[in-house]
Amino acid sequence: MRPTVTRTVTRAITASVVLACVVIGPGQRVVETVAAQSRPSAAREVPKFQVDPAWPKIPNNWQFGQVASVSIDAQDHVWVLQRPGTLPPEEKSRAAPPLLEFDAAGNFIQAWGGTGQGTGQQPAQQYEWPSSEHGVYVDPKGFVWIGGNGDNDNQILKFTKAGKFVMQIGRAGQSKGNADTQNLRQPADTFVYAKTNELFVADGYGNRRVIVFDADTGKFKRMWGAFGNVPSDAPPDPALPDADVQGAPQFVQPVHAARVSNDGLVYVSDRGGKRVQVFTLDGKYVAQVFIGRECKAPQCGNGTTAASTAFSTDPEQRFLYVGNRSQSKVMVFDRKTLELLDSFGQRGSAPGEFGTLHHMAADSKGNLYVTEVTPLRPENRRIQKFTLMGMAPAPPK
Repeated sequence: MRPTVTRTVTRAITASVVLACVVIGPGQRVVETVAAQSRPSAAREVPKFQVDPAWPKIPNNWQFGQVASVSIDAQDHVWVLQRPGTLPPEEKSRAAPPLLEFDAAGNFIQAWGGTGQGTGQQPAQQYEWPSSEHGVYVDPKGFVWIGGNGDNDNQILKFTKAGKFVMQIGRAGQSKGNADTQNLRQPADTFVYAKTNELFVADGYGNRRVIVFDADTGKFKRMWGAFGNVPSDAPPDPALPDADVQGAPQFVQPVHAARVSNDGLVYVSDRGGKRVQVFTLDGKYVAQVFIGRECKAPQCGNGTTAASTAFSTDPEQRFLYVGNRSQSKVMVFDRKTLELLDSFGQRGSAPGEFGTLHHMAADSKGNLYVTEVTPLRPENRRIQKFTLMGMAPAPPK
């Protein structure tokens, strides 16, 4: 009986090659190297952006702490999650609330967040606001999801847009590790796929998995690790993200974001693994692309790169945007082939530059919003809007 052949395609962006790995039976692998230049781009044009330095208009002389996350709702309102607790003592009196809503023009709408008494589906329960705000996501039904990466932040919160508490998944300080289906462990980000009404959680800083829940009930559905493997509590070999042609067999913390495309593919930002991995909705591994794999500590922020992803908002979602944290740029890929097409940004504090790039999102017009969490640099505690200016020819390789 002939052995089953599984094909895994890895596109290495840090070198000018594409590595195709064919796995034939346990432990046997043949590696084929193909020049990346021999693969013509399916997308001959790329989107071009221009930073809007006047966006947003922050009211009340409020001050942002580290700006952790951003999400765009169906009205193109922009929801910004920031960390008041990271402000220095002399600025705390001016701290903005954790969550702020702006319209597309940058006008302030409302703000809320913090500890409080639960109402809604769990009326007797006091919800547990995270000690370190990390991810915000507004789902297709208009509910707002909040997660945190503090030491005991093992929960995800669900609110209405007005800040009314709806549901909590997990309890603070209760995680039992990667096998625990009731609690998270420092969950980094969430995404609801409307077609199945499922909540995908990048879980995260403490765990090494993607975990899926019913978005209405919070019931556990399924979970997986890198390459679709069973998530493991054992720490990965720190050399594997760089030394092995495929990277580490488990996600390398933090698993920083998960996004689902319109055609039902899950794009996972394996920040510590320096890659984006792609899966089916059921967790079957499809492909991966390395992000800044040549990035070494300490020259570029300890070498964690793939901070977040966003899709272009054309119907086919032709482009995948990847926030490269350590190399301070947004990279533009052909979403289906994972071919690198373009990038923009550099390290700095001027408009259009990035400090510690964190999360990002795109609105219905194709504009990008990028957050930064640079410690000790107030000029980089910000969110920036990059206006889509149109299409231009892809630059030469």
